[in-house]
Amino acid sequence: MRSTILYISFLGALVMLLSSISIEVQAQGQVKSIMFTGRVVGGKNAQTLSKTYIFIPRAGRGTLADDGGYFALPVFPGDSIVFSFLGFQKQYHVIPRRHAEESYSAIILMKEDVKTLAEVKVYPYATEEEFKKAFLEMKLPDEMERKNLEKNTRQEYLMAMAAITPSSAATNYRAYMDNQIFGRDNAANRSFTTALPFTNPFAWANFIKSLKNGDLKKKEYREILNQAPRENVSRGAIMKQ
Repeated sequence: MRSTILYISFLGALVMLLSSISIEVQAQGQVKSIMFTGRVVGGKNAQTLSKTYIFIPRAGRGTLADDGGYFALPVFPGDSIVFSFLGFQKQYHVIPRRHAEESYSAIILMKEDVKTLAEVKVYPYATEEEFKKAFLEMKLPDEMERKNLEKNTRQEYLMAMAAITPSSAATNYRAYMDNQIFGRDNAANRSFTTALPFTNPFAWANFIKSLKNGDLKKKEYREILNQAPRENVSRGAIMKQ
């Protein structure tokens, strides 16, 4: 039973093979070929795709389009033509089976094949650590200017420059105005009379009164005189004491 089924299957396959061979012979022998001509363009601007590969899978042959994108190829009705060009999707074109004329023309419009590739990071070194090390050790073009800027902005350098730099006109004017406003000879102190011991009559009256009362002999008065600062004493001497 099994051998009978295998025999029938073999006969069916043989019949199908013979029928396909006969159809092929009829297409190649009895049906006349058609000259297929046209032009290949592609993209949004319909640019000419020169050297496009045109292939007939059924016949196992093909051709290339010229520099202007034109082509001429003998085909048979029902043939499927494949057009391929780098960067564009494959385009299939079928010759009508009932085409009775000796020539057939068509303009083949191909679509761009856009592919998004994954991100690729390219490093000039074997590992990422070597790249980071080389990047940190790299000398910048303005390295000398950076060192000069760091040197000139140090606090010690600025203080030394300020000490040896002479005063300008603006600095002198500012010092003069500060002395007029906050100094000893400012306008606020001019309205007061300077109380000097030798020119003050009240001081002389108190001195004479103290002599009569014998205050100079008292111990408390002597301590006060010793604590009073001298007229020619300096600010530095007072701070040291």
